[in-house]
Amino acid sequence: MSEIMDFLNLKKISEKYRSELKEAAAQVIDSGYYIRGPKTEEFESNLCRYLGCKNTIGAGNGLDALKLIFRAYIELGVMSVGDEVILPANTFIASLTAVIENGLKPVIADIDAKTLNIDIDQIEPLITTKTKAIMPVHLYGRCCWSEELKRLAQQYNLKIVEDNAQAMGAKSSVKGLNDSYMCGALGDAAGTSFYPVKNLGALGDGGAVTTNNDKLAEVVRALGNYGSEEKYIHKYAGINSRLDEIQAAMLCVKLKYLNQENARRQEIAELYDKHINSEQIIKPLYAENGECVWHQYVIRTENRDKLMQKLGEKGIPTMIHYPTPIHKHQAYKELNALSLPVAEKCATEILSLPISPAISNQDAIFVAETVNESY
Repeated sequence: MSEIMDFLNLKKISEKYRSELKEAAAQVIDSGYYIRGPKTEEFESNLCRYLGCKNTIGAGNGLDALKLIFRAYIELGVMSVGDEVILPANTFIASLTAVIENGLKPVIADIDAKTLNIDIDQIEPLITTKTKAIMPVHLYGRCCWSEELKRLAQQYNLKIVEDNAQAMGAKSSVKGLNDSYMCGALGDAAGTSFYPVKNLGALGDGGAVTTNNDKLAEVVRALGNYGSEEKYIHKYAGINSRLDEIQAAMLCVKLKYLNQENARRQEIAELYDKHINSEQIIKPLYAENGECVWHQYVIRTENRDKLMQKLGEKGIPTMIHYPTPIHKHQAYKELNALSLPVAEKCATEILSLPISPAISNQDAIFVAETVNESY
């Protein structure tokens, strides 16, 4: 093993593109445009081309991106306060926050124990006359999409709002609602995050909305600019949520290498899959053809605390994504009584192993062997 192993070494990852990142920052400084300038336009255009969608609108962060989508649908009369959105119990809290802060009602579904994503078979019984959207979360980098999900949306006239914060570059084997197979362009709209730890991470906060709906894009862009399409004329009660030029410039550089970095993550995941052989471990479902970009490599074990301790003693860092299902947080007491047994059980078992382009094959094999030896 390397002398020191980090769970995620952002400095080491960025070091590969250091000169390009510095040059991109210098271009912004010299341009005099720092908010919604040419670099933001360039990145938005590049991401549209990468995903195969018509519109990208930069936002301040991933939470804002999701909030702006729902807010825009409300402004357009597609949704109203009190309408329902179905989303999974196993996700980062931002997925829930985006729904609640728009006055919409979250309807929490249990998860599939194999994928740790929403259990699509459990969605239909949750649909009511108030349901207006389904939010699939491509958690840990694994695409969450199917013909059944499309059927439900079409049959019940529901919007599909993807939470694509963790799966930039992941591909579906099933075509989306339009022509793309890429996560972030499968549904009606998607919110993504460029928080530095993401596969496509900025050097600060950032996010984006992606959609093929031109009118939705127009309203989202205005809402994120104080509700203004024209300076000092405020059509909507908006907010300030814009991707700044420095971060857009960083993302222009890093987007060029995203497929390469995702491929490296796939190699590490394959090493884990090959070398972890303990019967005490449930490995993540294998993914082919880019279906998962391995934002996290999440195993399951009933002896998680013991395993974390053993790995820590060997200098191997681990994390838990996420220790509490979203319906069990103190902040949302009104949801605490829900019983979603699969998500609740998995929350006591999941453990994320180090996975990033900065990890060597030797380190990955050492991690796997240590996992095996810990029982």
